[in-house]
Amino acid sequence: MPLSALLLVLAAAITHAAWNIIAHGSSRSGLPFLWWGSVASALLWAVAVPFTGGLGSASAGAFLLGVGVSGALHVLYMLVLQRGYARGELSTVYATARGTAPILTVLVAVALLGERPGPGALVGVALVIGGVAAFGIVSRPGPGLRRRGVDPGLGYGLLTGVAIAAYTVWDARAVSGMGIAPVAFMVGCSLAEIPFFTAMLLLERRGGALARLRDELRSNAVRLLAFGVLSPLAYVLVLTAVTLAPVSLVAPVREVSVVLVGLYGAIRHRESRPLLRLLAAGIVVAGVLLVAL
Repeated sequence: MPLSALLLVLAAAITHAAWNIIAHGSSRSGLPFLWWGSVASALLWAVAVPFTGGLGSASAGAFLLGVGVSGALHVLYMLVLQRGYARGELSTVYATARGTAPILTVLVAVALLGERPGPGALVGVALVIGGVAAFGIVSRPGPGLRRRGVDPGLGYGLLTGVAIAAYTVWDARAVSGMGIAPVAFMVGCSLAEIPFFTAMLLLERRGGALARLRDELRSNAVRLLAFGVLSPLAYVLVLTAVTLAPVSLVAPVREVSVVLVGLYGAIRHRESRPLLRLLAAGIVVAGVLLVAL
């Protein structure tokens, strides 16, 4: 992997870890937080589009197709992720999601995009799988789940990983194959998410959509501003990286963020078995490093 791509992905990992910690703190806000997050992302980054290549070389039809599909996939991702953060432990949900996604992405990239990772990269992928499995083993089920022996964080993490893999492969195709500029693509995706979240808010049985949005803005304005800056920044960095390196390498390397979130969860929230969690995260990092070589 080129050094420039590696640095972009590592920067994305740090930024991604930061916004996931912010999202975890607001996980019980649900749809109002997601609605405002999309609005903030689109508004804050739209001003950068003219200075970052405009729409790119894509036609208007290709641009609309690219951001429309991606917007729907990102909505699915955010809904599952928020539900997981509300039901499970932070590091369990995050590590399972971020570890499952690159495995699926590599498989799809090999099968459909014709990418061919080397032997070292494949060993790295196996280590990532092992690290994710270790996170699941050391996870502590909640009091209500001990009887069933099922940790909801693992299930939601796996579903989130599937959604991540889907939008990662599609988005890489959009910016590399369709020629859509990364910043414009990200802004378009954020705009495409707003109608979905608006419809969901109106259809929720809780009612009072406008009042809930107003209350969310008042109580979480700072978090929403940080989310609107950091979440798009993390993904713009990744989208730029996939124009420089294969998505089968970029996707696993970005999961360095697992270590950062795992460390935060163990220290800040005193989640169960912190040393074992960090050891599992270390295995993930070792796999990521092999993939990056």
